[in-house]
Amino acid sequence: MRIGVIGTGRIGTIHANTLSRNREVGSLILTDVDPARAQELALRLGETAAPGVDEIFKWGVDAVVITTATSAHAELIGRAARSGLPVFCEKPIALDLPGTLHAIAEVEAAGTILQMGFQRRFDAGYAGARDAVLSGRLGRLHTVRALTSDQAPPPPGWLRLSGGLYRDALIHDFDVLRWVTGHEIVEVYAAGSDAGPPMFREAGDVDTGAALLTLDDGTLATATATRLNGAGYDVRMELAGELDQIVVGLDDRTPIASTEPTGPPAADKPWSGFLERFGPAYEAELAAFVEVVLGQRANPCDGREALQALRIAEACEVSRRERRQVALAEIPGRAESAFR
Repeated sequence: MRIGVIGTGRIGTIHANTLSRNREVGSLILTDVDPARAQELALRLGETAAPGVDEIFKWGVDAVVITTATSAHAELIGRAARSGLPVFCEKPIALDLPGTLHAIAEVEAAGTILQMGFQRRFDAGYAGARDAVLSGRLGRLHTVRALTSDQAPPPPGWLRLSGGLYRDALIHDFDVLRWVTGHEIVEVYAAGSDAGPPMFREAGDVDTGAALLTLDDGTLATATATRLNGAGYDVRMELAGELDQIVVGLDDRTPIASTEPTGPPAADKPWSGFLERFGPAYEAELAAFVEVVLGQRANPCDGREALQALRIAEACEVSRRERRQVALAEIPGRAESAFR
């Protein structure tokens, strides 16, 4: 199998390294807006660098992995679909609903594959939580708490391109909430704070956000995020039911300290970022993509799944801006639940 990797920045480099070690992948063609960066990575991996995206399609590949800036995702997904090629794409498909819907329509019209990069679905902790919920071990869920806390803020220039805290960071929590619980989010109430560094206000973004989410069975969930968690990178999910309670993301590297006399000590080496925390999950999602391309398994996270997560993020943005509850039914792109 020959795979084209479009984008060799931080996550693209990691994905290229992972794919180059996969026994089912014979070779890679790498390209980037910075040709020298793609060339350097190709030399290091013993792969081929292409001068541009056109060559990825002209030289012939069996699948495409898209790790470019978000602004290019939808166009590249459409181009791959029209070429009949399976695609793995980092989230999101696009920063707006029209672009997302158009790209999904192209994939569905072509009958090709689009697997989205929501790596938490491949994390052992989240998978264990899903199993516990679906097995009935927790009983009826009554409360779910999810959080994503970055240790340090991103560069100011990147903030303007990110789509904001809900579309960029919390979208992972929205997706995995649906996946773990097996239920749809039907209503949101969101708020945000830009009381941190001025670069957030200048970008029209917030540095900290919170959302109260109602699931279709009445379960209540909260999702919070911040860019300014100095203690370390912290991603957790707590699920409380009538029979039991569990937590994802609590280990000896969780950046939290107890004030109780007999509580656990603070982590000696807290998680520093998402690439370190979710390293095994990133490898697992690409291994799954190769299996999907080979016809060995079903697509674990298609474009419609990404659309649902984006619709929740959009609803949160409307709620934050208008200071009101927002029903998901108000947000365009409504589709039948994947869990019915």
